[in-house]
Amino acid sequence: MLYKPLVRILDELHFLKIPIMKEEFIHWLWKNLFFDDGSLCDREAGPIEVITPGEYNRDSGPDFFNTRLVIGGTEWAGNTEIHVSASDWYRHGHHTDHAYDNVILHLVYDEDTDVYTASGRRLITARPGFEPALWENYLNFVNNPSLLPCSGLIGMTDGFRIKHWLWTVAVERLERKHDEIREMLAKTGNDWEETLYRLVTRYFGFRVNTDPFEMLAARLPLKIIRKHSDDLTQVEALLFGTAGLLDEALFREAVSDDYYLLLSREYRVLRAKYSLQPVDGWLWKFHRLRPANFPTVRLSQLAALLTHSDGLFSRVLDCRDRESLRRLLSVSASPYWNNHYQFGREAPSMTGRAGKQSVDLLIINAVAPLLFVYGKVRQQQEWCDRAVEILDSLPAEENSVVNDFARAGLKPESAFASQALLELRNLRCKFHRCLDCTIGSSLISMGQKIRRSDSLFLEP
Repeated sequence: MLYKPLVRILDELHFLKIPIMKEEFIHWLWKNLFFDDGSLCDREAGPIEVITPGEYNRDSGPDFFNTRLVIGGTEWAGNTEIHVSASDWYRHGHHTDHAYDNVILHLVYDEDTDVYTASGRRLITARPGFEPALWENYLNFVNNPSLLPCSGLIGMTDGFRIKHWLWTVAVERLERKHDEIREMLAKTGNDWEETLYRLVTRYFGFRVNTDPFEMLAARLPLKIIRKHSDDLTQVEALLFGTAGLLDEALFREAVSDDYYLLLSREYRVLRAKYSLQPVDGWLWKFHRLRPANFPTVRLSQLAALLTHSDGLFSRVLDCRDRESLRRLLSVSASPYWNNHYQFGREAPSMTGRAGKQSVDLLIINAVAPLLFVYGKVRQQQEWCDRAVEILDSLPAEENSVVNDFARAGLKPESAFASQALLELRNLRCKFHRCLDCTIGSSLISMGQKIRRSDSLFLEP
């Protein structure tokens, strides 16, 4: 009989769209001890008893550190490497890498060859046995075309487990934002005021105008605004002008508008003084926005927030809770915007004050993450705790992602929980990483005996 290499067989199966084993699935089996008792056996060393599978390694090197096994009555301690096929050991170059010399177990789905470490030691290799239902459940999840594969099943998951998981993921999101903000902080020369200014300005644009607001903050440093912070008109002129919204081609009706003409005159002087380069005014989006959220109104509100003799960041630090932050950030646009949405165009009367939901979004996306970073940098845990407490005290966000989870049976109780749902959707659900989610993992393993009490409380 002619031998056909396993790799070729797998390639053919993939072409035919027949499901083949995934390495991540074997990782999950091993991590949670979901393999059958007594199924692990090396052809020479004999049965293998697992004391602990070890610590999952997300960086380079073996997949699991500090594995402890009993083989032939002797306890072994070392690392575990996992592959679909034993021959993957050679394809990945582990046989020449001394970082893998301390591997004591090679866990595989297909034992197609013997493998050896760089030091010449034959590696103990075993195939885990498992319930076919686990594999079937896994395929049902990862092949589900929905952005939320567990929709309709979340209610079957233990409520305490869900709360624990959402807390973990929310902290994970803060840690990820920490890295992004630290990078921004470094670019500003560790200037906390400038960093907060850039963050707040970005989220004044909501999602629709995030990019032009970011460009505005980059082209108009806070240090320039602070030189004029005692004059609202000049601050507005700096913001509107550098935003490119004083371009006559954008608002032809404004050529005889006194307010517009005043800002234009002020900006011509300020632009020349500071060599400012405006953003392209055509980048701003007005379509499908409520008039209260037009970038013109939001820029005027931002000007009001920045028009103070003391710094915004220092004022944020003085706020002890969500209500004091709300009062700080609840600013009003200039009176002109009480009956205008755009320059030169009168409109029905409205209030120019930032709404509670808009203010809360600023706290959620800019203020709380920066407080978390501040605590990390200064090594003062109380600031990190305050960030978490503020998020947990705010109502859950209202957006399509949160609504999808609510319909699926998971309604967040606070902004801290809704932030976790956004993180789940963007980094797990969207990519069908169900095995890396406590909710998905628990549903896939439904009915399976869990041998470790913490097995499904996954680390970030």
